[in-house]
Amino acid sequence: MRLNSLNLLNYRNLREVSIELSPKINCLIGRNGMGKTNLLDAVYYLSFCKSTVTVADNSNIMHDEPFFMLQGNYVSDSGIEEEISCGLKRGEKKQFKRNKKAYSRLSEHIGSVPLVLVSPADNELIAGGGEERRRFMDVVISQYDKEYLAALIKYNRALQQRNVMLRAEHAPDAEVISLIEEMMETEAVSIHDGRKRFVEELVPIFSEFHSAITGGGEQVSLRYRSHLNDASLCDLLQASRADDRNLGYTSKGVHRDELVMQLGGYPIRKEGSQGQNKSFLVALKLAQFDFLRRKGGELPLLLLDDIFDKLDSCRVEQIVNLVSGDGFGQIFITDVNREHIDMILERMNSSYRLFEVEGGNVELIKEFVK
Repeated sequence: MRLNSLNLLNYRNLREVSIELSPKINCLIGRNGMGKTNLLDAVYYLSFCKSTVTVADNSNIMHDEPFFMLQGNYVSDSGIEEEISCGLKRGEKKQFKRNKKAYSRLSEHIGSVPLVLVSPADNELIAGGGEERRRFMDVVISQYDKEYLAALIKYNRALQQRNVMLRAEHAPDAEVISLIEEMMETEAVSIHDGRKRFVEELVPIFSEFHSAITGGGEQVSLRYRSHLNDASLCDLLQASRADDRNLGYTSKGVHRDELVMQLGGYPIRKEGSQGQNKSFLVALKLAQFDFLRRKGGELPLLLLDDIFDKLDSCRVEQIVNLVSGDGFGQIFITDVNREHIDMILERMNSSYRLFEVEGGNVELIKEFVK
């Protein structure tokens, strides 16, 4: 998939942007706070129907404006043109359209425009709670497996119902809560199997990328941990009902799954330096890209937001060599350093467009066509 042009109005600090993009490399330079990340966020929004910056959609509307609008004109790997657009007025429901036809459910769009984002926020995959790592698995799998996404939605709905019953003043009706638990188990099996297969397939790809970036001098590992590895969910839920009622929430299930990340046999959050953590995360995201590519769908867009900070020149060079290969398609790169970007572009030796972002304005300042 390739994004040919992007148009937007009133998106965060970007008042009005209309740009034509390179089919290969698009670089955005500018000082922090000028809008580089917001522009990438707009591209991300058109893929996932939501922002990476904020949960509340209204927060993406520029201050003192009544709405925002996003429009992307894409071309598929087979040459089919697609228009994806989204509009949101304050206090109203957002309208998401594909080729001017509105979706009945936003989940129908997920996977249509595959995308991988690498950004400083990825550090939460290491430093944050388990929900961050579960979200990583869910975002990847949902882009190629619609049944998985449907199971995830149904499971979370049933989980919410069980939690409401646990917090009720009166003890839950045994028959009703058993029915809900059976619904949870049906969907949990699909989720568990999907995550287990994903991690098993991802590990060798991740190890290969990490070795290429670091020179193979660091021992790293990924492992999937789940309550369902050892028992059925219904058995676990029935056994924990009394404890869960005291807690006020469901303590067992795939919503407590974990993706265990280790460096040298120990948790990377305790052992890794800033450079080691960043190398681990970049390798993980590039593995995500390659995993999606191998699934045989559209080639994902790759967004690299300020990823070269805190990496030595050798690791930067290895990353650049990797993403400039034939296995990668359209790439977006942001950086505050023009000299840094020029060095990267010279090494990539590919067609590019270089944009400067200043105060929410985006201007094309250089172009090279190979």
